[in-house]
Amino acid sequence: MSTADLARGHSSATLSEASGLAVALSPEIRSLWAGARLCGPAFTVQGAGGDNLALHHAVLPAPPGSVLVADVGGARFGHWGEILTVAAQQRGIVGLLIDGGVRDAAEIEALGFPVFSRGNAIFGTRKDFRGVLGRPVQVGGVTVHTGDLVVGDVDGVVALPASDIERILDRADARVTHENELMKRLREGRSTLDLYDNFETAGR
Repeated sequence: MSTADLARGHSSATLSEASGLAVALSPEIRSLWAGARLCGPAFTVQGAGGDNLALHHAVLPAPPGSVLVADVGGARFGHWGEILTVAAQQRGIVGLLIDGGVRDAAEIEALGFPVFSRGNAIFGTRKDFRGVLGRPVQVGGVTVHTGDLVVGDVDGVVALPASDIERILDRADARVTHENELMKRLREGRSTLDLYDNFETAGR
């Protein structure tokens, strides 16, 4: 199964609503380049702001198919760039989610490597803190554990608890089926007010 299939093709918004949980990260965490999609099990990294040594250490043990999920305290430094991207791709890592800044956006886009971050920052980093790997981290206001399913797209990022993934995906399947039926009826001339019993609380 490809990493894209792990979320059954569902969007971050659908997964967030289907979960019934606080799984959506801060909207300040965005894709580095247009069209990027992130999907894979998390491999967590506790780093330090303005220091990227932990990320260098994380690339080696991260399992192929995983997404590096790094907490660097939201610091606006260039914690990640082209060199780490090439190293990560060679190890089979499928993306990066980082609560902090990155750089080399054009080069990373050309490599097709999905990165979700707090934006670009060209400030250089030191290499002093080796970091802690595999422990729960705080990213975008959500606690992420190694093994949680991370999905990011144009709407944002969610981190689904590993113990609850199947339930959430089943509910997402049902939600999409229901919404497809609603859209069919709308195209037949019905109104949204007709279709929702309680429109004000339906979230649409």
